[in-house]
Amino acid sequence: MSTLTEPTGTDVVAEAPKPKKRSALQAVMQFELTPKKVKRKELMHFSRQLAVFARAGIPLLDAFDSISSEMSNKFFRSILIDIRQRLVAGTPLSDAVAAHEDAFPDFYIGMLQAAELTGRLDSVLDQLADYIERDLEARQKVMSALLYPAVVMGMSAVTVAVLTLYVLPKFKTLFKSLHAHLPLPTRILLSVADWVGTYWYIVIAVPVVLAIAAWAMISTERGRAARDKLLLGLPAFGVIVQYALLERFCRILSAMTEAGVALSDALSVSIRATNNRVFQSRLMTARDSMLRGDGLAAPVAATGLFPAAARQMLAVGERTGTMDQQLDTASTYFGRELDYKIKRFTSLFEPAVLIFVGVVVGFVAVALVSAMYGIYHQVKV
Repeated sequence: MSTLTEPTGTDVVAEAPKPKKRSALQAVMQFELTPKKVKRKELMHFSRQLAVFARAGIPLLDAFDSISSEMSNKFFRSILIDIRQRLVAGTPLSDAVAAHEDAFPDFYIGMLQAAELTGRLDSVLDQLADYIERDLEARQKVMSALLYPAVVMGMSAVTVAVLTLYVLPKFKTLFKSLHAHLPLPTRILLSVADWVGTYWYIVIAVPVVLAIAAWAMISTERGRAARDKLLLGLPAFGVIVQYALLERFCRILSAMTEAGVALSDALSVSIRATNNRVFQSRLMTARDSMLRGDGLAAPVAATGLFPAAARQMLAVGERTGTMDQQLDTASTYFGRELDYKIKRFTSLFEPAVLIFVGVVVGFVAVALVSAMYGIYHQVKV
């Protein structure tokens, strides 16, 4: 089995110059508005279909013909056609798939290599489909936790913008015509409306510039490391990110070890799949300790990323030789904890958002009502 952790190309040549770090400007220049990619859901369906064909004893060439003919994603269809052509030329399936790293992640390729060695292609493809499905469910749970607050904040921003740019200028004309003495909240609100109406381009430009600067920053290695550290340090939300990453790590490592991938290779792929520099740095240190003969449970516990229950599961799996089963149990544990923490986050965040929106809308209402009430008394006197 080919090693997954060894670099390729110029990285292994001692005389080759070190690659230059990509600057933020280069990242912006190389940005694609519509990058081609394969959705995880399509990869999941493909894996299930190919598993069915393999279990039925249908040749791979016929299976790829059938799947590609029904594939709606043109980019993915072209990849499947190219894989079939490579199979015709005698290339192993894992090598043909590895030629398309933009569509197939590292763990997918590693498990296919193990499947070819063990002859369990159908079961490994089922494992891949199951993992991708569970990973999609975890991502959707995290996104759903953020959806409601984002919608409420967006609607409140639109409401405030309409009041500031359209409603308040009309009231200002009315107040001026009546020579009314306005209370402090009304004067503050009208001053804000005047400023926004005059410098509206700044209000629009600042968020756009900040968004571009943030995107350019996270396109660099240092920026991504800072972003990953910030995400893990966020109150309430950071623990959600942590448990989502732990579940993904345990799921991939469990699936790869069960498929027969060497533990060192499976660890390398699982670590890269976390896509978080803090996790990757600490877990690579644990992997190095494991390669020095320190085992896996103790170095993983030393990272400080895993809760006590998960550390105990790994220790039991290491002593009993059931690491793949314990990792699967740990991933299930993290999945349930993720559900609980998302529900808790939502229950805490929703009232905070509602209070914020209520304060903003209430201030606008008080400012307008107090002004109208003052005008009424001035006219009456």
